[in-house]
Amino acid sequence: MDMKALMYTDRERPLRIALFSGNYNYTIDGANKSLNRLVGHLLRTLGAEVRVYSPTSPRPAFAPEGDLVSVPSVKIPFRADYRLALGLPRSVRRDVEAFAPDLIHLSAPDFLGGAAQRLGRDLKIPVVASLHTLFDTYLDYYGLGRLRPLVRRNLWKFYGGCDYVLAPTTAIAEELKAQNLPAQVRIWARGVDPELFNPARRDDAWRLAQGFDPNRPVIVFLGRLVMEKGLGAFAETVQLLEDAGRAPQVLVIGDGPARAWFVERLPKAVFAGFLSGETLAKALASGDIFLNPSTTETFGNVNLEAMASGLAMVCADAPNTRALLRHGRNALLCADQPEAYAEALSQLLLDGEERRRLALEALERSAAYRWTEILDEVVEVYAEALGRPSKVSEPFAPEARPLVRRQGGAAEPQPAGLPVL
Repeated sequence: MDMKALMYTDRERPLRIALFSGNYNYTIDGANKSLNRLVGHLLRTLGAEVRVYSPTSPRPAFAPEGDLVSVPSVKIPFRADYRLALGLPRSVRRDVEAFAPDLIHLSAPDFLGGAAQRLGRDLKIPVVASLHTLFDTYLDYYGLGRLRPLVRRNLWKFYGGCDYVLAPTTAIAEELKAQNLPAQVRIWARGVDPELFNPARRDDAWRLAQGFDPNRPVIVFLGRLVMEKGLGAFAETVQLLEDAGRAPQVLVIGDGPARAWFVERLPKAVFAGFLSGETLAKALASGDIFLNPSTTETFGNVNLEAMASGLAMVCADAPNTRALLRHGRNALLCADQPEAYAEALSQLLLDGEERRRLALEALERSAAYRWTEILDEVVEVYAEALGRPSKVSEPFAPEARPLVRRQGGAAEPQPAGLPVL
């Protein structure tokens, strides 16, 4: 499909997208990094106009792509780093109507997403949702596991009310299809920037500066420091290795509300804090083994970044992990038990040849996931939703493809005085 054919919906103006997000840039996570990358692609590649509606904060984590409109929100109890949008007030609804979008894109099944979904029906325009988190998988970590069936039913109801749903993996797409939802299901995987994340970023001087023995492998954790990322399993695994006389060198990259808890349980680890850009790429490539015991990932952006950085992969054996990795071929996938992770790590800590083989296979696998192709996949779903020709013929594809971009040039920084409603 000629992407430029989607740029103008008529002879008057370019394509207009209204994106509704629970967190677009006030803190950093994998979902909002992907959404900002998508909007940037829509703006600069298609010349589209994108208006984003999301909670905001006085000190955002980074400058947003597109035009950002603050919506009313409150801090989430026990997770003050995130905010909950309270819905779509009349003033914001008028703003959406004045913008006159051709398509609505929802990224969270919250109050704002539900209200925007209803608005899309009122405006008689297509509604596309991208699935970034299966929130019910978090409940066990907060003592609310009994609510999982109810939360999952509400998720299916929300996604079923859309015209299209973009699932991050085939496993999630198949689960959505199994619900017989009226929505069309397509794949939007994630990509990696090989110019940023690659093995050449490895820096032995940086390793030495952190106090690491150059002759011993370093195990890396990368992600937000929250319990649902498998922090408990990671800490227990390290303890088992220490008890067995194989005390590993550990590098933790990231920050979050559970940092103090994690530091207490990993007193010998190096905590690098939150890193980004080339600093992150250097730190990640300077490790040797990537341990990700999280079972709540919907795609695993951090896995892809570690693969592209040339690390040997040890991960939880979960359906969404298997979208990227195959046990024994390019990773060691383990039952979600510290004993299983410790056994796999013990093997790789001693066997440098096997560690390098897995790392090379993972690196080669990461080459299939390039952002441009991934983002164009979303553009094609937009085209299909708008009734325009598209080369996509399968309900969902197993591999990653491209996405879309934005209206003229780099985004302006979010004004410091942007009101938090």
